[in-house]
Amino acid sequence: MFCIFAIRKRGSVWALNWDDLKVFLAVARSESISAAGRGLSIDPATVGRRISRLEASLSSALFIKSPQGYELTREGLGLLEHVENIEASVQSGVSRFEHDSEFGLSGIVRIGAPDGCANFALPLAVARILKEHPKLELQIISQPRLLSLSKREVDIAISVSQPTTGRLLVQKLCDYHLSLAASSTYLQKHPQMSDLEDLKAHKLIGYIPELIFDKELDYFSELGHEHSHYSSNSATVQLNMVRAGLGVGVIHDFCFAHHRDVQKVLEQTFKLKRSYYLLRHSDDRKVERLSIVAERLAYHLKLVIAELENGKIADF
Repeated sequence: MFCIFAIRKRGSVWALNWDDLKVFLAVARSESISAAGRGLSIDPATVGRRISRLEASLSSALFIKSPQGYELTREGLGLLEHVENIEASVQSGVSRFEHDSEFGLSGIVRIGAPDGCANFALPLAVARILKEHPKLELQIISQPRLLSLSKREVDIAISVSQPTTGRLLVQKLCDYHLSLAASSTYLQKHPQMSDLEDLKAHKLIGYIPELIFDKELDYFSELGHEHSHYSSNSATVQLNMVRAGLGVGVIHDFCFAHHRDVQKVLEQTFKLKRSYYLLRHSDDRKVERLSIVAERLAYHLKLVIAELENGKIADF
């Protein structure tokens, strides 16, 4: 589709090709010509030509090549704001068309989440959303870090803490809980635990300290322990370490329904409560498809986590 958009700059108006503007967005967000090309399924040389054409049209340099990649100039930053507004308007129009279709919502929505949530709770919530809107394509990105909304790595992000900066729409999803746990075989072979002091006689499983990307994941500081004996940057790997009998770990309560071979320990003396937050880019406020998916995700994820924490395998 060939579209022309008019952008005003210092009293002048430029007519720009939307295809060139999409390439500009991809480079601005990825900070890489090659990564932008991969994301758009075009070769890097074409990306470079499109950027050069856009810069010639505007008589301005939009990027500076640095050791870290392609950084936006002041002119590039100014253009980015305009183009993101155009993108939001386009998405809003497309979203209304998709929502008016006979079968409800359609299109792709990419959701990023911490790996514990992404592995054990989010798929169940997504399955329920897809029952309501079967033409949607929901993608789950599971990574042990906060994915970038500004770079459009995801459309919706789930976070374990509430951000205080950035152009974000922030909504609390629900609370969840974590407990100390060990495998049944481990507990049979090692000393019993009656209080937190007894943990000193056990191997602990947790996050790699320097890879903790959010203070809410620093569980062992609340236990008074400086470090774990076995560690991973993944909550799911930590769970499997516990299941393998390596030691005692801090496990999401919504995991126990899936793994009956893991038991809670010191339930009366240790229990953590954390919260999930749903994040969206503020420019997506008018994108109806994303707003509806966010609302349904908030509803279903809260139910799924409550069911799992109460020991019920949530159905699809």
